[in-house]
Amino acid sequence: MNEILIMILCTLGALFILIASFGIYKMPDFYTRLSVTIKAATLGIGCILIAASMHFSDFSVTTKAFAIILFLILTSPVAGFLIGRVAYRTGTRLWKFSIMDELKKDQVERSEKERLKKKALKKAKTEDSENQ
Repeated sequence: MNEILIMILCTLGALFILIASFGIYKMPDFYTRLSVTIKAATLGIGCILIAASMHFSDFSVTTKAFAIILFLILTSPVAGFLIGRVAYRTGTRLWKFSIMDELKKDQVERSEKERLKKKALKKAKTEDSENQ
C-alpha cells in the first residue's frame, strides 16, 4: 500500500512539473508564465519530496524533505512577487488583453512622490543660492 502511494505522489509531482513546463510555453505574457511556473513547480516538488520521505523512512531524510517543502512554500510566493514587481518596474509589458493593471496606481504614486521630491530639492537649492 505504501509503495502505491509513493508511486501516485511521484506521478502527481511529475505531472505538476510537466504542467509548469507547458505553462511556460502556452501562457501569453511573462506574468502569467511566472505565476503558473511557481505554483505548479512548488506543488510538484512538494509531492516528490513527500514521496521520497515516505520511501526512505529515515528520520533525517524525512526532516530534510519537510524542511525543504516548508522553505519552498514560504519563499516561492515571495520570490514570484518580487520578480514580477521588478519586471513591472523595468517595463515588461502586460498581455494586450489584460483587464487589470493593479500596479499602475503604485507606479503613478511613486513617480508623483519622486517629482515632488525633486521639486523640493530644486527649491531648496535656489533658496540656498539666494541666501549666499
